[in-house]
Amino acid sequence: MGAALLWGAVAGAANLIGSFIVLAVDLPQRLIAYVMALGTGALIGAVCFELLGEAMKLGGLTDIALGFLGGAALFTLFDGLVTRQGGMHRKRSGHGQEKLAHSDESTGLAIFIGTVMDAVPESAMIGLGLAQGGGVGIALIAAIFISNLPEGISSTTGLKKGGYKTKKILLMWAFVLVASSLSSFLGFTVLAQASESVHAIISSFAAGAIVAMIASTMMPEAHEKGGPMVGLITACGVFITLMLG
Repeated sequence: MGAALLWGAVAGAANLIGSFIVLAVDLPQRLIAYVMALGTGALIGAVCFELLGEAMKLGGLTDIALGFLGGAALFTLFDGLVTRQGGMHRKRSGHGQEKLAHSDESTGLAIFIGTVMDAVPESAMIGLGLAQGGGVGIALIAAIFISNLPEGISSTTGLKKGGYKTKKILLMWAFVLVASSLSSFLGFTVLAQASESVHAIISSFAAGAIVAMIASTMMPEAHEKGGPMVGLITACGVFITLMLG
């Protein structure tokens, strides 16, 4: 139980660390894109090797299809809602140089909501992995951490543009850290006694949500700012997850 809280907090701390970095240093957008590409590859690897791989052991194709497509559909629905309020900028490192289509305040709030929406299914899988008796999934934690780091950097840029003060930004990312920790904890406690079929559905659900998030936010931003090199870096991220797993 304590391990679920701890490792969820570790994974969620990357947003806060990214915020500290961008508040202290003006990083090149290409560098941010490369880190985002590495995180994209790491998450793809975690989805394939950890989440779907485990789901295949526990459930049938119907369970996996229900969870995977349901997770992707639900994320897409919520992503569309926050995008219309400016939440697409939560992974946009160049957001600070653009004129906002919505009010700065509403865009900043949408960025924050979108970031929490990204963090919850990822962190829940850490607790679920512990509940399944597989121990701490280092590959999954590393993948979440690597992907959250550039998100913290990019989102903080958007929040600064929205007029948010440094103290408020740091408090918001501290909340994301706590939310990630609690999400991991709930993944452990609520699902610890669930059947293998339910575990398979939940693992697949998180995998679908993560794939939808990668495709709609991380991959476009990485290629836009990093160019063709991000393809190789993404492949390296997948391979790193394979080695860690």
